[in-house]
Amino acid sequence: MSTDGAFDPEALAAQIDALKLGRTECRAEGHVVEVSRDEALVVVVPVGRLASGALTPYTEKFSIGLVGVVLVGPPPEEVLARLPDKVVIATLASADATHALRMTLDGTLERVELRIKAERRSRSIRRYRYELGELVEIARAITQERDIERLLDLILEKSRFITGADAGSIYVVERDAVGEPRLRFKLSQNESCEFESSEFTIPVSTRSIAGAVVVKRRPINIPDVYKIGDDEPFGFDRSFDERVGYRTKSMVTMPMISAEDEVIGVIQLINKKRIPETRLQGTQEVEVEVIPFDPRSVDLLATLSSQAGIALENALLYDEIRRIFEGFVRASVQAIEQRDPTTSGHSLRVSVLSTRLAKVVDRMDDGPFASIRFNRRDIQELEYAALLHDFGKIGVREEVLVKAKKLYPHELAQVRARFDYAVVASEAAFARQKLAAIAEGAGQSDLSRIEEALAEERASLEDAWRLILEANEPTVLSEGDFTRIQALGARTYRGPGETPVALLTPSEVESLQVTRGSLNRAEIDEIRSHVVHTYDFLSKIPWGKNFLRVPEIAGAHHEKLNGKGYPHGLTGDAIPLASKIMTIADIYDALTARDRPYKKAVPRDRALAILGFEVKDGHIDGDLVRAFTEAEVYREVEDRDLEY
Repeated sequence: MSTDGAFDPEALAAQIDALKLGRTECRAEGHVVEVSRDEALVVVVPVGRLASGALTPYTEKFSIGLVGVVLVGPPPEEVLARLPDKVVIATLASADATHALRMTLDGTLERVELRIKAERRSRSIRRYRYELGELVEIARAITQERDIERLLDLILEKSRFITGADAGSIYVVERDAVGEPRLRFKLSQNESCEFESSEFTIPVSTRSIAGAVVVKRRPINIPDVYKIGDDEPFGFDRSFDERVGYRTKSMVTMPMISAEDEVIGVIQLINKKRIPETRLQGTQEVEVEVIPFDPRSVDLLATLSSQAGIALENALLYDEIRRIFEGFVRASVQAIEQRDPTTSGHSLRVSVLSTRLAKVVDRMDDGPFASIRFNRRDIQELEYAALLHDFGKIGVREEVLVKAKKLYPHELAQVRARFDYAVVASEAAFARQKLAAIAEGAGQSDLSRIEEALAEERASLEDAWRLILEANEPTVLSEGDFTRIQALGARTYRGPGETPVALLTPSEVESLQVTRGSLNRAEIDEIRSHVVHTYDFLSKIPWGKNFLRVPEIAGAHHEKLNGKGYPHGLTGDAIPLASKIMTIADIYDALTARDRPYKKAVPRDRALAILGFEVKDGHIDGDLVRAFTEAEVYREVEDRDLEY
């Protein structure tokens, strides 16, 4: 057969059919002959027909190298140069030579088949690398998440992404009061419709698809849940579809297994879509766009679920440890406050005020705190430090913590006993004096003077007792009372054996001469020591890198900017910002807290004014106080019944 205009495609097609190449199909198509075997296609075209555009319909396939060309006749070099690089080209001097035609076609088909296989392998490798990369990123994301709700949402989102699922749900295995397992529905996602859902539980049994997955510990892949066979123990509840106008079709349900080889959750994906971006608007579209979950999707989901199972187990363990630790913190705070019930709730209120003020600072875009940021861990670190800032009071004597007046009750009782003894001793002394006067024949006037002296002594002791009672109150002591107390310290009465005994001991005089409050210097030092005890105690707890500064923050909440605080006399920037924040919260709550035995609650405006005075005295940060006031941080604890 010639290579010019005498070329007859129909005749050549018949000639190729007669060669019986095996599994090939041959047909004339315009000016060419198409020879195909499975996916491979070879176009036979005479060189003379190239100029007429005989190969134009195959341009797209040429570009990806999935078609071969057999040129019949000697092609000029410029013709070969114009053909795409990826085209499999063979030349044949004449189509009349049957043996040459067979070998050329067979060789060209084989080369195209190799190209197709290579392309398929290349796509598979690219897809594998893409999926592997996605799985690595997903694994990194889910292993870094510690919040259980966010983790479950992330697991479901990524599961849908890698499988092309339109919707899905997640269940978590939990135990009831008697230890029986049950499945708790946690959340769902749906690309095509919106609806509200809430948590609920179902038994772990084969009567539900999710339950059967837990029992059998293997995935269940259903092409159409409306066509579940009667031989299966589970069925599908269509009530959700009917309620929201959705059509659930294909479904794959996968167990999440922990490192301890226990099923701890279930991922259930719904409606794999041909094109993941498609939104399923109705039943008809579901029938067209939804396909069964293929083995590759199931394998990918299995890989992700194994990672998710371990991540979920870690998150649950982390949450359990967190709850145990927070329980310890609550118990510690309650232990402190049980020793001093009058300060009940103080630690919690300080933590609420402190974290709220820190969040206000975090949002500032200008001013001295524009560059300061508090992340979630910083806030939690401050919360723990604030909750435990007074824990060192466990090392302070309880009588000092609850001391309402300058003398302890037992001390006041001892003073009262001395006064009573002094009155009795005075009465006895004057009685003896009176008997002696009578024996000497004294007149009535002499006896009256003795009785008047006794009355004066009694009145003096009663006046001294009233002074002690007044001085014992935790109010500001006047200068005159201070001197009178000092004088009382030098006053004596006759004790047993006529030994002179002081009405007041030196320590009682010191306590009664306290000019403000109820604590003497030694007791103030003992109270102040609670900060050191707090730091020492908290330093023994292995906080880990996230909360490493809790002891430092809690231990500096009584430091002052001008260095007049305690325990270390830190100044300015040497005091952690979190401690400065806590100091303001601590002072405000101490001022406004409910009435205590040694003080009245201060109204809010007065408390804010006192914070202003503290700023003027160089004790606390004025910018923080301004933020506290302008943001009305104090409202976080007003009219609220806070509980641990």
